[in-house]
Amino acid sequence: MPSPGLNAPGFLFVFNAGPRIRHMMIGMVSFLRRLMLAASTVTIATSQTLFFVGTYTDTPKSKGIYVYRMDDATGKVTALGLAAETTSPSYLRIHPNGRFLYAANEVGNYKGERSGYLTSFAIDAQSGKLTEINQVSSKGSSPCYLAVDSTGHTLLNANYGGGNVIACPIKPDGGLGEATSNIQHSGAGATPRQKRPHAHSINISADNRFAVAADLGLDEMLVYRLNAADSTLTPNDPPFTKIEAGSGPRHFAFHPSGKFAYSINELKSTITAFAWDGRKGVLTELQTQSNLPAGFTGENTTAEIVVSPSGKFVYGSNRGHDSIAVYRVDPAKGTLTPVEYVSTQGKTPRNFNIHPNGKWLVAANQDSDSLVVFKVDPNSGRITPAGQTLEVGKPVCVKFLSK
Repeated sequence: MPSPGLNAPGFLFVFNAGPRIRHMMIGMVSFLRRLMLAASTVTIATSQTLFFVGTYTDTPKSKGIYVYRMDDATGKVTALGLAAETTSPSYLRIHPNGRFLYAANEVGNYKGERSGYLTSFAIDAQSGKLTEINQVSSKGSSPCYLAVDSTGHTLLNANYGGGNVIACPIKPDGGLGEATSNIQHSGAGATPRQKRPHAHSINISADNRFAVAADLGLDEMLVYRLNAADSTLTPNDPPFTKIEAGSGPRHFAFHPSGKFAYSINELKSTITAFAWDGRKGVLTELQTQSNLPAGFTGENTTAEIVVSPSGKFVYGSNRGHDSIAVYRVDPAKGTLTPVEYVSTQGKTPRNFNIHPNGKWLVAANQDSDSLVVFKVDPNSGRITPAGQTLEVGKPVCVKFLSK
């Protein structure tokens, strides 16, 4: 920045003043000049967000949970390495306070039980490293999905192998208590995969009053009343909504408006849109459509469903077609209109997630050991590869650490 000239008004005033005032004014001008010079050279720090990736550890390429740092503006990702060594953390969930992370360790036996287990970790917000707090039994084999209520008092878990859902209290230090509710599903569905219950996910409504469990084996969306303070679940009345036989509902997502919800159905590769009555806890089917482009005839199962932070779009992954389907949401009706189907540039996209700012999507390709970053168009919902692929063994869950 150029220095003020000697004829500048400020300097004329200074030199016409008395010696003491002149000395003070010259010092002030010098200080302001240094301050402005410093400000002109300051580099504004970019905002960055951590995200964690859960993996299957039945491969030498993977040892547990990995952590990455994403530049919020450019989408560039930096791998920070292994956050915690733990067995097959196939699903992750972060506590609302951002200080704790929970993992569903998808195994069949734990301490002699026919059960998997759940692990709690403390998060180092700077490095992303995880420190184990404790483990508890999942009370069923193959735990595969976790949810934490908005008050941070209760963790819910769905067990695929056990066909049951549980609630566990969360302690002040972030650790887990033993299950206080354990509800066994019963019945069977129409296909060979549906000979018994397979609870595949459980999600909590925005008002924290209900939890919805998608059971692949029963073709049912089971609704529970949630008491977060006591960490208990009780069946709602009515207790479930049935969908088309043989659909195999897998994952489920509420719309941010609180009016709608969506299920991705693994066995028929479809998506079902529901109206959600938040007062009664009742789902009413609005629409079911294929998650695949017209004309595709190969084998396929679906996996993950995500509603964009804006609520304008819904995304669903295909394993076989190896793509993410993009839908526009009708804001009045909640129904979906297909926008496009985009290759995930890898094999078997079991999971993906969208950055909290809505600008970036990270797809986890389980069978090609890769994470692929996509840019999200906020107006059309379309996604395009951002030009970055990262290698990690059998990635199956992506969770962003929200600020």
